[in-house]
Amino acid sequence: MRAVVHQWLLGRGNSELGAEGIYTWSLPAWVVELPWGGHFNVCPSAGVCAQLCYARQGAYRFSNVRAAHMRNLLLTLQDLPGFEQQMTEEVQHPRYQGAHVRIHDSGDFHSQDYLEAWLRIIRSAPGVSFYCYTKEVALFKDVVEPDPPANFGWCYSLGGKQDQAIDLDTMRHADVFPSEEAVEHHGYASQDESDLLAVYGPPQVGIPANNIPHLRRIQGAHSFGALQRIRDNQVHAKSGRNHPSDPSE
Repeated sequence: MRAVVHQWLLGRGNSELGAEGIYTWSLPAWVVELPWGGHFNVCPSAGVCAQLCYARQGAYRFSNVRAAHMRNLLLTLQDLPGFEQQMTEEVQHPRYQGAHVRIHDSGDFHSQDYLEAWLRIIRSAPGVSFYCYTKEVALFKDVVEPDPPANFGWCYSLGGKQDQAIDLDTMRHADVFPSEEAVEHHGYASQDESDLLAVYGPPQVGIPANNIPHLRRIQGAHSFGALQRIRDNQVHAKSGRNHPSDPSE
């Protein structure tokens, strides 16, 4: 009799996360075309990061990877209660006890209902540590920050439409810099050694950009946060309104 292969919802993610033993749940990055027509933005608050996103490059473009991410998305869109039940049951498995789960090494919390489903899943598994990066600042302030699960950490990530809501002095956040030297120059703590430093390390998290030549050319000498401030200032200038952002580095 052929053995039944268990289909886990959580995988080992990219090579770096897999090497740390971190499990992941991934969605497609940014805007995707749906099977029944139309488009869906998986990252509603993405800003300049959309054109610089590593999750739209390399191995993430392999057909099997894209198909798996799309299956995950469709499950959350077509049967959110079913997704919640399946994930709740899965994270009770002994293999996850004491482990870390990164929610989204691509994609983001695309709706409040989806985020609230995750919060219930997280609370159902106190022996598992969950964490994420997110650009959904307003949503997290409203839904997560008033009563966060004890086993959930998050890091706001610059380069999105809600950057202005992030207090860079007091709120844990991450910015992507063109080099390790730039991370250090701007006084951020690099998470290059471990992705978990995003939630366990100093609150100003610096991420050296991936070595993807055409993305490096687009990014230039700026961080994602600086590029977003430049864009925000340009938008406000066109609208004739003053804007407090400082695009300088």
